[in-house]
Amino acid sequence: MYLQHFGLTETPFSLTPNTGFFFGLAPHVEALQVLQTALQTGEGFIKVTGEVGTGKTLICRKLMNDLPERFHCAYLPNPYLSPDELRWGVALELGLKYSNQIDQQQLTSLIQQQLLALSAHGHSIVLVLDEAQALPDESLEALRLFTNLETESRKLLQVVLFAQPELDERLALNKFRQLRQRITFSYCLRALTNDESAAYIQHRLTVAGSEAGRLFSEANAKRIARAARGIPRLINVISHKSLLVSFGEGAQKVETHHIGAAVADTSDAIQHQSRTIMWSLVGISVVLIACGALYWFKGGVV
Repeated sequence: MYLQHFGLTETPFSLTPNTGFFFGLAPHVEALQVLQTALQTGEGFIKVTGEVGTGKTLICRKLMNDLPERFHCAYLPNPYLSPDELRWGVALELGLKYSNQIDQQQLTSLIQQQLLALSAHGHSIVLVLDEAQALPDESLEALRLFTNLETESRKLLQVVLFAQPELDERLALNKFRQLRQRITFSYCLRALTNDESAAYIQHRLTVAGSEAGRLFSEANAKRIARAARGIPRLINVISHKSLLVSFGEGAQKVETHHIGAAVADTSDAIQHQSRTIMWSLVGISVVLIACGALYWFKGGVV
């Protein structure tokens, strides 16, 4: 909606985890280094946790995109699966075909045979699970049993878990001590600092084609960082809404009161009082209506 107005070629603050916008911030680079080192050394279980919106899915996709060719990656984006569904999910990702005539014991045997075949051709097999905190208890145990599949020298399957901190709370329970002890590498994503957040905002604008100088001053970028608590997803939401408000006003860059309106409209943001209280009360919905009217007035070109 505001791309042409600000000279952008694509939406800079989309919530889709696009690896083209990946920025080498310290917590994200450190997480990738831990993952890559652990995979190279053949560790069985690796875990990355972080609060909602800290970039786990983006790191997950970046990891899979950058894996060397010798790695065969099986990816389960939605692990809310029963043990049977989990086994079939892994089997399908390994190239096996579904059949309702195969029981679970036979399926486990077929998975092991496929892992051995892939390993014999020089592949290291990695199972990646996003949102792993959603795994039912029985499926966590089934996942642990997968790592019993091994040769005399190495594991046939490595498992990478991306999860919210709730997974750590569950793993702390005594019944999960066997799985907990098999997790050899862990990393906890932190929120971004104010300086990192400001650099993150500018980086995304640059990737999106911004050539008109800073659309957000450094001070305003840090205001967004504080309101978003350094969480990249919230930074994206507030930045996008700030651009919408600025565009609706016909401004050429984002001002403090635009951010105030965006923050006031974002439920999970830290609210700050502003001298321009009127804008904070207007809300993004009114701006969207105005933008929509402008869109139709100009014949669909904004």
